[in-house]
Parts: sequence; structure tokens; C-alpha cells
Amino acid sequence: MAVPQNRTTSSKTGMRRAHDALVAANPGECPNCGELKRPHHVCGACGHYDAREVVASVKATDLDEDAA
Repeated sequence: MAVPQNRTTSSKTGMRRAHDALVAANPGECPNCGELKRPHHVCGACGHYDAREVVASVKATDLDEDAA
């Protein structure tokens, strides 16, 4: 069984973990509706990706007409 020869100091542990921090997201603006969206993802507000609609969006007025 492998056992370390010497104890790793807190300084060495901290230096090793210095690059493990989370990176902030870089949202971009949707070219269709202007909402912020993640790069290379479908816009959650309008359902567009790469200047075309890939997810049909349901509006509140459509729901009201179906119920009547």
C-alpha cells in the first residue's frame, strides 16, 4: 500500500488547489430577442438557435384560446 513519505504542507496543498476555482459563465446576447443566453445553447426565452427557431414557444394568449 502506498503511503506518502512526508506530510504535504498546507502551503503545498493550497498551491496545488490554486487553479481549481470555478470560472464565471460568459453569457451572450440572443440575436433574436436580446435576452442573455449561454454560448452554443438554445435561448430559453424565444427558443432560437443559430438564427432559426428550434423549439416552438407557447404564448399565454395561445393557452387562453385553447381553454375557451
